[in-house]
Amino acid sequence: MPVARYPWVLPHPLRVTFMAGNRGHSVWHSVLGSLQLQVPRPSFDTWLKDTAGFPGEDGSFVVCTPSPFVAEMLERRMYCLIGDALEKITGARPEVRFTVAYSPDRKTVDDRAQNVQPADSDAEPPPRGRQARLNGNFTFGSFVVGKSNELAHAASMAVAAGPGCTYNPLVIYSGVGLGKTHLLHAIGHRILNQGRKVAYRTTEEFTNEYISAIREKSTDNFREFYRGADALLLDDIQFIIGKEQTQEGFFHTFNALHMANRQVVIASDRPVGSLTLLEDRMKSRLSGGLVVDIQAPDPETRRAILKTKADRSDADIPDEVVDYLADHEYSSIRDLDGHLNRVTAFAQLLSQPVTLDLVQRATADLTPRRTATPVTAEHVIECVCGYFGIDVSAVMGRRRDRPTALARQVAMYLAKHDTGLGLTTIGKVMGGRDHSTVSYACSRIAERISHDSSLERDIANIRRSLTKS
Repeated sequence: MPVARYPWVLPHPLRVTFMAGNRGHSVWHSVLGSLQLQVPRPSFDTWLKDTAGFPGEDGSFVVCTPSPFVAEMLERRMYCLIGDALEKITGARPEVRFTVAYSPDRKTVDDRAQNVQPADSDAEPPPRGRQARLNGNFTFGSFVVGKSNELAHAASMAVAAGPGCTYNPLVIYSGVGLGKTHLLHAIGHRILNQGRKVAYRTTEEFTNEYISAIREKSTDNFREFYRGADALLLDDIQFIIGKEQTQEGFFHTFNALHMANRQVVIASDRPVGSLTLLEDRMKSRLSGGLVVDIQAPDPETRRAILKTKADRSDADIPDEVVDYLADHEYSSIRDLDGHLNRVTAFAQLLSQPVTLDLVQRATADLTPRRTATPVTAEHVIECVCGYFGIDVSAVMGRRRDRPTALARQVAMYLAKHDTGLGLTTIGKVMGGRDHSTVSYACSRIAERISHDSSLERDIANIRRSLTKS
């Protein structure tokens, strides 16, 4: 592994913008698509989502990160993964350098690119004073409708046309990367264009704001903001389970909005009934509206998605290539995006047209995948115990021998990083342990895998079994 180069900062962000807009940006886009298939979503969103990459002048490949901490973590933990992905896509294995690239407003190249609104009637800039953090690419116009998502799309259109009048609340659930967040943003754009106020938040953001309001004694401002919205769009509601204080705040916010005929739209990765440890009164409120799901896309929908994305990127993709890619199963739309990005980058780098032969070479490792299901803490415990050959009852109990203690700590570590659950919730699932015990276990495993390659391989193997089962 090379000596860390992340402390230096690119002095002029325009240089990054220029280079990232060329061939290097396409390569890095394809690398990210490949890494999405290998790295758990929480890790990808934390370390890779806000990065950019381009070829360096000395033959190396430069990865720009938003902070020195991210650069250090990528170099320590993902250097080999990134190198493998670059080699697979480009046919060469350049030295990878990690840098910190700040623009004047502390946004990375990709941050600024995402803030550019496309020419879409649903994505007009919101009225002054009603700003909502919505992705301009996620509109109804860019959403491909098929049998797997037509009910969720129709319900979302109805809610956007008459917020608070029907289907209130609307709950959309699906596996990772199937379009529920896209629909939330599309609803937000449509309601904003009616001159109404929209509050879009992830559950993590809502939780942080609520805790800050309590700490800073500004709960009146918190209530005024949320209860003054014409629509509340809350993403990833599953992360609220086990957080009793946040549930209390959301419960009262929900009631105030519902009584005032304001629209509430919720996105979740599982049905309401499967949100374990969510208070019964909250489950009852959510189940009282319309609950719709999004399934993995069928082949026809996959073909439509591929054609739409190819047209939007001006890529010349023959129908036989579209059929070949669409005939494989994918766990999410992100997987589909990743393979399409890999194909287009492969063609650009080789200066060849996209043919079936080229696609087969570019996606040689493409294999049918089963639709992904959300990873639960219970599933993690079962996989860890099966891998180490230890009874679940022993891990959940009070045995303290070394093999059992290791399995218990690994289960807590994976539950934290792969399920998105909070420490308190994990502790409850792990036999009623407190959050400090879980925190210590996670820190202990994180420390050990930094110098114990055997344990690191064990955890990688368990993660693979989690995604396959």
